Amino acid sequence: MSKIIELKGVSKSYDGEQVLHDVNLYIRDKEFITLLGPSGCGKTTTLRLIGGFEMPDEGEIFFEGNPVTNLPPHKRPVNTVFQKYALFPHLNVYDNIAFALKLRKVPQDIIDEQVRDMLALVSLRGFGSKNVNTLSGGQQQRVAIARALINRPRVLLLDEPLGALDLKLRKDMQNELKNIQQQTGITFVYVTHDQEEALSMSDTIVVMENGHIQQIGTPTDIYNEPENAFVADFIGESNIIDGVMRQDYKVFFDGREFDCLDKGFGKNEPVDVVIRPEDVDVVSPEKGMLRGVATSVTFKGVHWEIIVDINNFKWMIQTTDYVAPGAEIGLFIEPDAIHIMKKSEFSGMYGDYSSFSDELDELSDPDLDAGEEERDDQE
Repeated sequence: MSKIIELKGVSKSYDGEQVLHDVNLYIRDKEFITLLGPSGCGKTTTLRLIGGFEMPDEGEIFFEGNPVTNLPPHKRPVNTVFQKYALFPHLNVYDNIAFALKLRKVPQDIIDEQVRDMLALVSLRGFGSKNVNTLSGGQQQRVAIARALINRPRVLLLDEPLGALDLKLRKDMQNELKNIQQQTGITFVYVTHDQEEALSMSDTIVVMENGHIQQIGTPTDIYNEPENAFVADFIGESNIIDGVMRQDYKVFFDGREFDCLDKGFGKNEPVDVVIRPEDVDVVSPEKGMLRGVATSVTFKGVHWEIIVDINNFKWMIQTTDYVAPGAEIGLFIEPDAIHIMKKSEFSGMYGDYSSFSDELDELSDPDLDAGEEERDDQE
């Protein structure tokens, strides 16, 4: 696929605070790409720069090789769907969707045909005459998408469009959005802080933090081969342990040497060792490569989530085998379950579950942060 959008050396500051640092990124035609990261990481700023709602302090933005850095939004081949759908409350569904075509004085028969096509595309056949204020959140979101798509933009920008929906509806709409993108062939640039959303929908994920791109890759690449401790922790749960690379395919941590599949590190180079909770087998203590005590056991429906104390470092294990709290267990780790990362600015910040709980996880959810919306507007 050819490049449709390219950002070269783009930086942006607000009130003296730099929120993007020398960002270089290209987006391919017909791609579903997601900008993923916590609140304040720069993802919304990046989207607004692409859309022309903000101008960069440094760097350039290109559409199909043509500079558009200083062009306003209406002169770029993009449309945007925001978390707040901004539907016209005095217009019905049909007129909301047809609004842009009427402004362009498109003939009525063509408007009728295109609105009918859009209603079918977003699964709202028969809703044209309904008042938008009577629709559910999911239906309003579909109207907003149809209104954005009826202009046939080359690129659709979506800024946390599912954020206001409940969990089940969000999951349904994730599938709908991916199907719409595939049917239309329009490039989707999607912003979210929801890791599962990004993994399930995207062709490519761009993980951002502190105004920098931390990693770009497919969902499987991002999950299985994280570049640093931030990415490993942000994309799913991860045990991240200090280790030393003895030689190719040999890593030392927790007092013993393990076989792994990584190479190319310096002899005795300090590294971060990443082991996903689902990749650890629970065995009897005498058969374990490591031994620990289960300090917490939580039933999650399809598996048990166990916090295990090993040498005062709390591991998370996900297993279908029940373990009693306080029991001593062994951990068996296959070589392909061990991923080695170079040390980074994020080393030592993540991967120990000493303070982990669902309550703390919820408290840190950006959706529950009262300042989230304001901060994203400032981005």
